[in-house]
Amino acid sequence: SVGAHFGFVKSRRHPSAKSFIFGSKNNIEIFDLEKTSKELEKALTFIQEKGKEGAMALWVGGKSEAREAISKAGKELEMPYVAGRWIGGTLSNFSEIKKRILRLEDLTLQKEKGELNKYTKKERLLFDREIDKLTLYFGGLSRLKSLPKFLVVVDPKKEYIAVAEAHKIHIPVVALAGSDSNLYELDYPIPGNDASRQNIGLIIKELIAAYKKGREAKEKNDNNGAN
Repeated sequence: SVGAHFGFVKSRRHPSAKSFIFGSKNNIEIFDLEKTSKELEKALTFIQEKGKEGAMALWVGGKSEAREAISKAGKELEMPYVAGRWIGGTLSNFSEIKKRILRLEDLTLQKEKGELNKYTKKERLLFDREIDKLTLYFGGLSRLKSLPKFLVVVDPKKEYIAVAEAHKIHIPVVALAGSDSNLYELDYPIPGNDASRQNIGLIIKELIAAYKKGREAKEKNDNNGAN
């Protein structure tokens, strides 16, 4: 019902996705959902283990169909997320990105405390514009105090810069990937429909639950160790 099995037309298929295709209907390729399920289980196991470690993820999905689910994941797990345009260098030039995040935090705090009121109306307007711009690009990254331990990506073909940056510094990538994606570039590919809002929401919900399960196990072990 969520269209998880739909790929794209055969001409768009990446060679790496061939083994996950069951057939086609009306020129649209159909994923083999049994194989997708096996790959999903691998991803869930990995994420649950990361939950046990308390490892931080960066959730990435800038396309309109993914933004709501990605934002929800970040807020629910209190993790950084990018639900808009990926800023080049977010991982590979993190020291510079961190400066922009800190600048946003500083300006926001000053505004909340009324410390910007000493400036002229024109200057305050410029500060407001800067805050708005920084929030647009870096608002979801406020919890990114250090490099993430893994990435969760929706549509790795669209987010190819994020995937490339992660590979460059050996950060594992979990991704819901359509048939046009290069699955070879992904550590934990989940072959499926990455253009369906419903399917994206369903997969992200399962990944969130897996992380929470791991985190709860960690908390239980920590409590037992303290007793």
